[in-house]
Amino acid sequence: MKKKQIATTLGIMCFILTMCIAIQIRTVKNSNSTAMQALVDDGLRDEVLRWKERYDNAYQELLDSEKQLTQVREQATQNNTTANAKQQQIKENNMLLGTTQVKGAGLEIILADNNAMGAGLLEPSIILVHYNDLLEVVNALNNAGAEAISINGQRIITTTAITCEGNVIKVNGEKISSPFAIKAIGSQGLLLGSMTMAGGYLSLMEDNGVIVNVKTVDDITIEKYNGIISYKYVKSK
Repeated sequence: MKKKQIATTLGIMCFILTMCIAIQIRTVKNSNSTAMQALVDDGLRDEVLRWKERYDNAYQELLDSEKQLTQVREQATQNNTTANAKQQQIKENNMLLGTTQVKGAGLEIILADNNAMGAGLLEPSIILVHYNDLLEVVNALNNAGAEAISINGQRIITTTAITCEGNVIKVNGEKISSPFAIKAIGSQGLLLGSMTMAGGYLSLMEDNGVIVNVKTVDDITIEKYNGIISYKYVKSK
């Protein structure tokens, strides 16, 4: 009997010891896995920061070069009527292309998702701002004679793409999110009348529950387009 009790006790002790070893091994593996993942995350974060620093430095060099080029042009065109006219033409073309910062009177439109209303709606998506809404507003502003437009700081030019990838809206390839601040420079009367008329697109969005705020602003600053403008098919003659 004693031998049987001893064997049983030893068996229980071996089982407990085996379980403890298994738990310890699993804990060590999980700790190593967590540590490795943390190292990978830190490495990726450092790499992103290094690339961001390179981009910031390159962009600053570009800005410095543009300033130097402007100074050279101004010096070269001093006391030269023809050259001054050409310089003015270059400035106007750059404004039209969107490659220079501009100021002027115009309109500011704020569009925002109405999250407060979404819970009880059968179609909660109607109170959200979609990429096609931004397209419609930009088209309406252009039709009203807007001379410069931006959305959340992204300048709208002839090659600008407003797209949707899943739930993410992109302008010029950059992610933007609600609230959407749309700035437009142009005739305040024409812009305001076009955008706030009864039955207009903004009116329909507001009726659906989207948050809409429109106001005139006498001094709007719209940043320049920071991308590269390239044409594949158009050629000069």
